Amino acid sequence: MTAKELKVIIGLEVHVQLTSLKTKLFCPTPANYRESPPNTHVCPVCLGLPGVLPVVNRKAVEYAIAVAKALNCEISDKLIFVRKHYFYPDLPKNYQISQYIGPGFTSIAKNGYVTIYVQGKKKIVRIRRINIEEDPGRIIYIGSIETSPYSLIDYNRSGVALLEIVTEPDMENPKEARAFVEKLIAILEYLGVTNPELEGAFRVDANISFEGYGRVEIKNIGSVKDVERALTYEIVRQRRIIEQGGKIERETRHWDPEKGITVPLRVKEVEEDYRYFPDPDLPPLRMSREFIEKIIKSMPELPDERIERFMKQYNLDEYRATVLVLIKWLADFFEETAKMYNDYKKLADLLITDFLRWVHEYNLSPSAIKATPTHIAKLLSLWDKGILTSKMVKELLPRIVLEGLDIEKYVETTGYVRITDRSYLHKIVEEVMNENPKAVKDALSNPKAINYIVGLVMKKTNGKADPQIVKNIIEEMLNKLREGS
Repeated sequence: MTAKELKVIIGLEVHVQLTSLKTKLFCPTPANYRESPPNTHVCPVCLGLPGVLPVVNRKAVEYAIAVAKALNCEISDKLIFVRKHYFYPDLPKNYQISQYIGPGFTSIAKNGYVTIYVQGKKKIVRIRRINIEEDPGRIIYIGSIETSPYSLIDYNRSGVALLEIVTEPDMENPKEARAFVEKLIAILEYLGVTNPELEGAFRVDANISFEGYGRVEIKNIGSVKDVERALTYEIVRQRRIIEQGGKIERETRHWDPEKGITVPLRVKEVEEDYRYFPDPDLPPLRMSREFIEKIIKSMPELPDERIERFMKQYNLDEYRATVLVLIKWLADFFEETAKMYNDYKKLADLLITDFLRWVHEYNLSPSAIKATPTHIAKLLSLWDKGILTSKMVKELLPRIVLEGLDIEKYVETTGYVRITDRSYLHKIVEEVMNENPKAVKDALSNPKAINYIVGLVMKKTNGKADPQIVKNIIEEMLNKLREGS
């Protein structure tokens, strides 16, 4: 079997900060450390000073149970924390308070699954376990990790509540991995437990190997797009080594998003290296069935439920419904606009293709978008009435997104409307046909070639001409030419 024929095996560990919490996981220190000076959101507990005792954040446990249910997991009735030992400067205690599945202890949840769709195909990705754990501090490098002469430590992040969501190695290509992370983030956002727009709110560790070869872990991938990029690069790198007869070393690698490459960090640890044992400062807690059920009953509508509702309520196909729903703010925007405009497919298409394109083009956060549902409803209504052409709509949309342009006032004050005056359009068509005799000759013998002349007229009128009237005029003029010959 050649390297190209070998099966790719991918499993993910997604670390999600519970950014909706006001305090850290085991202490009352404020959890919103972003934009604060280094080492100012700390206390004796999250710094691991001698003699301190951790107290678990109840809300973090409630969030974890909601996430576990949303990911179709078996939820434990016991809350057991362990110490995971490793010795890095970002971990002041030299151990991390986490969870583990082993003799005598268990995670908050296990054995779940998420359904994803990739290129029209349905796939189940199994969830091995969900752990509640504390975030380490942040190591800051001067320049790149390879060239930095020294590193700095900021402990503001240390002790922030994390969920570690570990999958089975069910993914076989980077697109599946990206689709899983997108779906997972959507679920977490619908639950209201995290804000994925915040720096460091989620980080992905990707384990990747070719069947029969050593496994490599890529650490701390910070965006959905980079999950696909990092795995694509690593597949190419490993495949080249295999083709050259080399050995894939079991190691941990760092993803450099600027260079688009992975670089070695260290030899990969094995489970035994962590020396897990129950944390003596956090005795096991039993969670009642009533406590768990109360959390489950309070859960909001989740992405899969909303997709089904969009298909029924708005008569959208699964593709349109899925694209809208997996971007929560976009689905909310769609529903608000749908209260004012009821051609739902036309609305969905505008949002999915043109609207979203400009949001990505200008790298806008949802809060930076100036367009409101009212803006979009007015724009589509003017299009339906024939006042604007599709080309004019596409030209105006970026200004609406960036500036919040009032389209009705703009049309009224500038006269930026569709041209329907037949006598004026007749002159333009005549000019275009005189300037392009070959196009006219082609159109006389091939009716489809008329569209090329229509395009030339639209270009000459800056997209303002009514395309149907233009087409009718061209057909009339071509018929006269045929009769004259």
